[in-house]
Amino acid sequence: MTQRPYVLLSCAMSADGCLDAPGPSRLVLSGAADLDRVDGERAASDAIMVGAGTIRRDDPRLLVRSPRRRAARAARGQPEHPAVVTVTASGGLDPGARFFTHGPRDRFVYCPAPVIAGLSKRLNGCAEVIDAGQPVQLGAVLADLAGRGIARLMVEGGASLLSQFLAAGLADELQLAVAPFFVGDPAAPRFAPPGSYPHGPGWPMTLAGTRRLGGMVVLRYLLGPAAQPPAYGPPGAGGEVSAADRDWLRHAIALSRRCPPSASAFSVGAVVVAADGSVLATGYSREGSPHDHAEEAALARLSPADPRLAGATLYSSLEPCRFRASRPRPCAELVIGAGLRRVVLAWLEPPVFAPGGGAALLREAGLTVAEDADLAAQARAVNAAVLPGEPC
Repeated sequence: MTQRPYVLLSCAMSADGCLDAPGPSRLVLSGAADLDRVDGERAASDAIMVGAGTIRRDDPRLLVRSPRRRAARAARGQPEHPAVVTVTASGGLDPGARFFTHGPRDRFVYCPAPVIAGLSKRLNGCAEVIDAGQPVQLGAVLADLAGRGIARLMVEGGASLLSQFLAAGLADELQLAVAPFFVGDPAAPRFAPPGSYPHGPGWPMTLAGTRRLGGMVVLRYLLGPAAQPPAYGPPGAGGEVSAADRDWLRHAIALSRRCPPSASAFSVGAVVVAADGSVLATGYSREGSPHDHAEEAALARLSPADPRLAGATLYSSLEPCRFRASRPRPCAELVIGAGLRRVVLAWLEPPVFAPGGGAALLREAGLTVAEDADLAAQARAVNAAVLPGEPC
């Protein structure tokens, strides 16, 4: 399969599924808490994509608002704001739109070949205009972005673009914020209009988490590639790493990209998956506080009496710690205490902040530990800024 970025779809809708109200005035669906969540997701992304219609209607800036998050990106060697991306069939874009004028950063516009010359002249160098086929092929767009170093793409709308990603099976995650009111107008644009979507009753999305933000609720779903349902299958068994194991481990690595930056700790993601392939919990480093570890954050969401834990698998982008200064119990001990019997990890902990050895402790306690060296490079890349001698 062609390499592509991890694709997060993010949108807010009313309780009756509307993304906006009809008419010239924009309907604000998100409150302050949800807007801050979106800002955090932007800060964790390499690029943000919106459709040309969203640029024309909403004139978004697509900036990281928080000075702290901008500073953290700069400390990691990243631009303060992610790159911005749009797709257009007609080339009808105004170079004065804030998409083109706000923030020093890369801007990419994908369009059909016949449109390139006229659009390039109109934009006059304020964005790179790229041939994406006729009609525009989202798969080709993603492949091109991956070649430009975009590892995590956040798609913020509009309705047509979101539905195209869903229908094509090109999204990995959906974050759906639901506002506590109705729009009720049949002319209002709606999320996921009628169409052919891979995630039907026979292959539902995986609910990975819910979160209350003020009066809103945010639903987080894992989608996976549409080519071979179910993409996120039940865990493997024993010390062998199955295809489903690799899917879950890739998701753990994707979670590690959401970690707030730290100069003195690794960025790690963790997923606990039941024997039937359902997600029991997820976590990532510094998710709730500066000292949170990924495995700790995930296990804190589970009841120790949950009978599913004995048959579950923990996926972690980094070996669970054996030694720890910030809290009394290291993650390897927490995993053992939770009753888990199998752990799959991508990368053994290098002795940068503390000695490793978590995998050995797990094995001594009778747990099965499997490693996938092929994915270790991806887990390391997330932590390049804190590894001696690694290019950032």
